[in-house]
Amino acid sequence: MNGDPALYHKLEELNIAYDYYEHPPAPTVETAISYWKDIDAAKCKNLFLRNHKGNRHYLVILEHTRQLAIHDLEKRLRQGKLSLASEKRLSRYMGLQPGSVSPFGLIHDTEHHVRLFLDKNLQDYKKISFHPNVNTATLAIPFTDFIRFIENCGNSYEFIDLYE
Repeated sequence: MNGDPALYHKLEELNIAYDYYEHPPAPTVETAISYWKDIDAAKCKNLFLRNHKGNRHYLVILEHTRQLAIHDLEKRLRQGKLSLASEKRLSRYMGLQPGSVSPFGLIHDTEHHVRLFLDKNLQDYKKISFHPNVNTATLAIPFTDFIRFIENCGNSYEFIDLYE
């Protein structure tokens, strides 16, 4: 199986069942859409952002067809302009490479530095899907197990209205 061995170990430890879908590299939502047709789960867009000073980092997850209302998020956080974090920051805080951004990378954020924002509408799905920290596969897990996974990682998270 493609993916992060530490992630599979964590899912096993938490007794989280998953559906595994292998596919060619899918570094963007646009590329991944054609590989997602058989996946009965929420498909997500994952954005790893930093604040203006570069001392705070955020993972924003929204349904893949939505556009982030970034200015609303900036106003809410009061951290100045938000921008995509660099490859170096993505690797440092989440152990990931560009094109493989996933909340599953939070297993590598042992200091719980990254704050997670989730599209409130994702709660309407029974299952949710993400790359297993590499972009050559997708895992779908029950939404309730996803929340259990996030809580086990220890990062702060909240559901918000992320788009206009």
